[in-house]
This record gives sequence, C-alpha cells and structure tokens, in this order.
Amino acid sequence: MPNYHEQMIFEMELRGYSTSTKKHYLSHIRLLEAHLNKPLDQVQPDEIKQFLHHRVKCGISYSNINIACNAFKVMFNCVLKRNWSDAVIVRPKRFKKLPYTLSTDEVVAILNQVSNLKHKTILATAYSAGLRISEVLNLSVFDVDSKNMLLKVRCGKGGKDRFSVLGNENLLLLRRYWKVYQPVDLLFPGLIPGKPVAVRNIQRVFKVAKEKAGIDKPVSIHSLRHSFATHLLENNTDLRTIQVILGHSDIRTTCIYLHLSTKRISSVKSPLDGGESLG
Repeated sequence: MPNYHEQMIFEMELRGYSTSTKKHYLSHIRLLEAHLNKPLDQVQPDEIKQFLHHRVKCGISYSNINIACNAFKVMFNCVLKRNWSDAVIVRPKRFKKLPYTLSTDEVVAILNQVSNLKHKTILATAYSAGLRISEVLNLSVFDVDSKNMLLKVRCGKGGKDRFSVLGNENLLLLRRYWKVYQPVDLLFPGLIPGKPVAVRNIQRVFKVAKEKAGIDKPVSIHSLRHSFATHLLENNTDLRTIQVILGHSDIRTTCIYLHLSTKRISSVKSPLDGGESLG
C-alpha cells in the first residue's frame, strides 16, 4: 500500500517548504482522511468540495481553509496526479477584516504583568522589532547586532532573511536577560536541547498578562506586530521602509496599516469644514 504521506513530505521538501508548513499541511490531510474515512486515492472531487463546505459552515477561518486548499493541491495534484482545478479545490472568498491593535501604553501594561524575564524579553522583542513570534523564538545570539542596532531575521516567512530594528529599551532588556540565562546559540532555548521555547507557552503567557492588564480587546501575540507597524506609520515612517522591516513581498499587504492608523485618519480635515457655516 503506497505511503502517500511520505510522498507528500518528499514533494514539500523538494519545494523547500518550512517545517511548520509541512506540519500544517499534513494535519489537514489527516483531517480529510478522518472525515471521509477512506484512502486518499479513492477520494472524489465532490467529496473534497463537501469537506471544504463543511469546514466553512463550521466557522473555520479563511486562513485555515486556505492552508487546507494548499495541502490538497500538493497531495492530489503533485502526489496523486489528479490535476484538479480551483473548481474542485475551492477557496472561499476572503473577507478583509482589520486586525485589532494595541496602544503603546497597552503594550507596556501587558509587558509589566510578565514577571518571568525570559518571557518578558520574548514579548518585548516581538513588539520592539515587529517580528512574528516564530521569528523571535528562532533568533540566535549572533543575530543581535548591537553595533548597528539591528536584529537579523533568518528564514522568515517565505524563507527570506531580513533585518529589523533593535530598539534601545529592547537592547537593555536583552542584556539583562543574557546576564541571567547566558544563552550560547539559540537566544531563547526551551527545555528540549537545541529547540526554542514552545510557541504555545508564550501564547499562554501573553493571554494571562493581557487579562491581568485589564485589556478586553480580542488581541493575540501577532497583534504586537500589527501594533508595531501602525505605530511606525504614526511616527511618519514611510510605507516602503515598513514593508522592508516586516518582510512583506507585496506593499499592498503593508497598506493595511493605513487603515489601522486612526491618528492619520482623524488628522484629515473634512472638505465640509473651513467654508461658510451651515447656520
């Protein structure tokens, strides 16, 4: 009996997919198998569509379903050679909702609720440099360039390297952290040798700290990155620079922060003002 999972791993490795991407793709394949309870080579087009429809009706997020579609493309088109089009592996329409952001005071309030120095430094670095949590946790001690005040992000989203800013407050916190923990290679090593702190642990720390700070907004760790970009824009950093720092391939992705920057929007003068009074 063919091992389609192994074949799919081969195809993903051939394309240079990250460990995280491979893990997520395989999890969606297993969900499909469990739902249909039949071998993958017996799955029919209508069954794929019914499964995706079921996921949509269950309220699964667009990004989650989009990943499933990508996984199905690899399995059914690359491994099983079905050549199914987008008419079979149907992606739902994406509703463009604006993410929530935090003010600088709210970020500080959250950080002040974190007593563990390692956890606090991780969250502070995520906000101060605008990094994804996975990027923070994969930092090496050699990625901190205090001379040029830069952080090097290796193999970020899409396998791209880039630089981000190293703030003064962040550097001071990193130095305090280093004196206590003295990491050798990984900047934030976890309990397993050679592995960083688990993402879920930091997500839990953020959630607890947010609640202690009395912040009711539906924000997550990734909101720190959104807040960083929004605050840069409000401090008159140009969009192109923000795009480079965040590592966005398309500046249209960066343009979302024009909508999040309420200070810029509220500073715009209505054309109705400045003329004669309506009386």
